[in-house]
Amino acid sequence: MPNFAGNWKMKSSENFDELLKALGVNAMLRKVAVAAASTPQVEIRQDGEQFYIKTSTSVRTTEINFRIGEEFNEETVDGRKVKSLATWESENKIYCQQTLLDGDGPKTYWTRELNGDELTLVSTHQWVVAVGRAL
Repeated sequence: MPNFAGNWKMKSSENFDELLKALGVNAMLRKVAVAAASTPQVEIRQDGEQFYIKTSTSVRTTEINFRIGEEFNEETVDGRKVKSLATWESENKIYCQQTLLDGDGPKTYWTRELNGDELTLVSTHQWVVAVGRAL
């Protein structure tokens, strides 16, 4: 089983503004979010299939606790409340489907993949894919 635990620092971010635009986030909030998301600090603790992920930016800090294969509540990058389910997509990759708790809205998911000493986060909505890489 891969070990995602550690403190990760963003080294690159691609297409985050386009993802927020596709999710309907207004231009002013997108500008703030993109600036903040360019240098997040990510702390991951892992005990087997139990994960704690804390993402800190200058604007907002989010924390999620989950176990692979069990639903959990989460808030999307654009502030929607969702029920999420994380599963192993491959030996080193977690796939998480997000379903809105209330009303209709965009379908989103994220993946986190460990490649040696690099962590890749991919967030997807329809045809728009944002990729962040951290060391």
